[in-house]
Amino acid sequence: MKTILVTGGLGYIGSHTVVALQNAGFNVIIIDNLLNTRISVLDKIAEITGKKPGFHQIDLRIKSDVKNFFENNKVDGIIHFAAFKAVGESMQKPLDYYENNISSLVYLLQEMRDRKLDHFIFSSSCTVYGQANELPITENAPIKKAASTYGNTKQIGEEIIQESCKAHHLNATALRYFNPIGAHSSVKIGELPLGVPQNLVPFITQTAAGIRKELAVFGDDYPTSDGTAIRDYIHVVDLAKAHIAALQRLINKKNKAAFEYFNIGTGTGSSVLQVIKAFEKASGKPLNYKIVDRREGDVVAAFADTTIANKELNWKTEKTLEEALESAWKWQQQQN
Repeated sequence: MKTILVTGGLGYIGSHTVVALQNAGFNVIIIDNLLNTRISVLDKIAEITGKKPGFHQIDLRIKSDVKNFFENNKVDGIIHFAAFKAVGESMQKPLDYYENNISSLVYLLQEMRDRKLDHFIFSSSCTVYGQANELPITENAPIKKAASTYGNTKQIGEEIIQESCKAHHLNATALRYFNPIGAHSSVKIGELPLGVPQNLVPFITQTAAGIRKELAVFGDDYPTSDGTAIRDYIHVVDLAKAHIAALQRLINKKNKAAFEYFNIGTGTGSSVLQVIKAFEKASGKPLNYKIVDRREGDVVAAFADTTIANKELNWKTEKTLEEALESAWKWQQQQN
C-alpha cells in the first residue's frame, strides 16, 4: 500500500481527495496548518472511509518543520493543495500570497530532491491562462500575464516544478482546476469557508440560509449573454477523482513527459446569473442578490476544453451543475 502525503488535506478539495485516495486503497498522511479549516474534518473523513488518515499540524512556511517531517515519515508521492486561494484577497495581500504559496512549494520540492522522492501533483488553476483569447480553453492556450496575484503564484509554481523536474529527474503533474463546487454525498464534508465566502456557491448557500443578507454579484457589464462573468463549475467529487487518475498515471509510469498539465473542468461555461437560477431551481429557495462593481482580478469568461484530460487520464466528469448545487445546499443545511 503506497503512502501519499496530502498537504492542505483538511481543506475543501483536499478532504474530498483524501476520501477518494483512501477509497482507492492508498494510505494517506495529511499536513495542514488549520489556518483555513477545522480539525473536526479529520474525524469526518474517518466516518466516511472507516479509516483515520495520519495527521501533522505543520506550517509549510517553516522549513525546519518540513525537513523534520520528511526525516520521520516515508511517502511515495505528494499531492500539494496547501495554499492561499482567494483571487480578490490576493490583490490586497500579495506578499502573503507569494510567501505562502511559493515558499511551501520550494521546501517540498527540496525535500523530494534530497531524498530522491517522486510523484508530485500540484493543485494549479485555470487562472494561469489569464483572460484566454479563445474559448473553450485548451492546454495549448498561451500563458498570459495573470489577472491576479493568486493566478501569478500558480504560474510561478508551475515554472518552478517544470524546472525542478528537468534538473532533478522528478515526475510531476499540474491539474489546472476550473471552479470546484458541491459536497460529498455523505454531507459530512463540504465547502465551509471561515469568514465571508470568497467563492460564489458558498456565498449563494449562506445567503439562502439567511447567514448573509444578500449575495453580491460582481459586475453585470461583462461582454456575455447576461452581463455576468462565466465560469466552468465542476463537482468537487469529480475533481477529487481526477487526482487519483493523475497519481496512478505517475505511479504506473504512463506519463509522456516529466512535467504534464491538464485542464480539469466540465467543458461547459455558466454565468453567475445562470448559477443563481439553477440553484433556485435545485433548492426551491429564492435568492436575494445585488449587482455590485466588478472585482479586481476577475476575468470575463473561463471554461475548459477537457479533451486531453479525458483521453490521457481516462477521466471525465459525471455530475451536473444542478447535482453539485443540490449537494452544496444539503451541506449548508447540515451546518445550520
